[in-house]
Amino acid sequence: METITISQAPQHVGETVKIGVWLTDKRSSGKIAFLQLRDGTGFFQGIIRKNDIDEAKFDSAKHDLHQETSFWVTGEIAEDKRSKFGYEIHIKDFEIVSESEDYPIGNKEHGIEFLLDHRHLWLRSRKPWALMRIRSRVKLATMEFFDKHGFTQFDAPILTSSAPEGTTELFDVKYFDTDAYLSQSGQLYGEAGAMALGKIYTMGPTFRAEKSKTRRHMTEFWMIEPEMAWMHQDESLKIQEQYVAYLVQDLIDHCTQELEMVGRSVESLKPFTELPYPRITYKKAIEMLQEGGFDSKYGDDFGSPEETYLADQFNKPVFIMNYPRAIKAFYMPTDPEDDRQVICADLLAPEGYGEIIGGSERSYDYEYITNKLEENGLSKEDYGWYDDLRKFGSVPHSGFGMGLERFLSWITLQEHIRENIPFPRMINRLRP
Repeated sequence: METITISQAPQHVGETVKIGVWLTDKRSSGKIAFLQLRDGTGFFQGIIRKNDIDEAKFDSAKHDLHQETSFWVTGEIAEDKRSKFGYEIHIKDFEIVSESEDYPIGNKEHGIEFLLDHRHLWLRSRKPWALMRIRSRVKLATMEFFDKHGFTQFDAPILTSSAPEGTTELFDVKYFDTDAYLSQSGQLYGEAGAMALGKIYTMGPTFRAEKSKTRRHMTEFWMIEPEMAWMHQDESLKIQEQYVAYLVQDLIDHCTQELEMVGRSVESLKPFTELPYPRITYKKAIEMLQEGGFDSKYGDDFGSPEETYLADQFNKPVFIMNYPRAIKAFYMPTDPEDDRQVICADLLAPEGYGEIIGGSERSYDYEYITNKLEENGLSKEDYGWYDDLRKFGSVPHSGFGMGLERFLSWITLQEHIRENIPFPRMINRLRP
């Protein structure tokens, strides 16, 4: 007899197999017990008929199997056209491995704080299970996409002595006899990688000590940050839209069941695979906001209402290009068409999810960067190595960063980005 997983059931119809499972729910009707089972790879139904099993085992199934009890089941795989999965197991025997009494998360509505307090158990439920599977698939597709486009995966440090945009929103830690910070971006180190390897991407956790309670912010989240030597903005935007479209198509191809579980139809995702994405300038965005009744003026940054309105004017993600210098980072070069602006772009997702990518060209002028470091009070001791990248054979280069949880929140239609990370960290939550 072969031991299989639930996901392998379609390949074993008519065969007697053994599967290690947990019980998520059950009901009985006379001489039949219906068990809802999961094993980490999927969910399906197990049916026990009284005439097919030892009488004591049948009574045990009705009375001793509680929610999240773990056990081995032995039975025959059969088609089940009534279920979305399409298969079930007709159980002939089972063996309890570990009992579960008074499991705190019942098959009913619970408050969000209660569920977050029990996140270590909540992850077993269908929706979190589907969200984590989608997250895993996006990370795999990310590696596939950048490998196909000639990028090298590059690891930036998490402990740093400095920050790309100042230290006011960084977590500081004691590093022996000096101060260090948890990184808020791998970008600067990624630029060093690009000067060595041409095209690189980093993927890992980043940290922001922002005292924000919005649905778009956490204190710990993941970023995917490519950096590309010999590349200007137009080429970078093409990579960005190709990357997003690739991720969406990959989820359509591999996560149909998981997408359905979280309430996202495959059909609604298909338009996001069609390229190119629209592009408008920051100036045009201001005009559109003013026409839409917003009290917006040149120089303003965009908040959630403005981003949502702008994205709603399109049926695909939209690039907003070339923001004012005053609201962007020091390393962005001047827009040759308007020296008040820098060469950059944000990608706004439709359906009210706002910015998912921020990117720009990186200035490669040594004097410009040196002056910007001084203007921003960034010391030579901390940033001299970054200055060196312009001193020794600098070239035009561009990069961008995509917030993994923001992207996932849009794709999975989740109200808060905390749903898309296993253990969310926010200003009021450090446990479990």
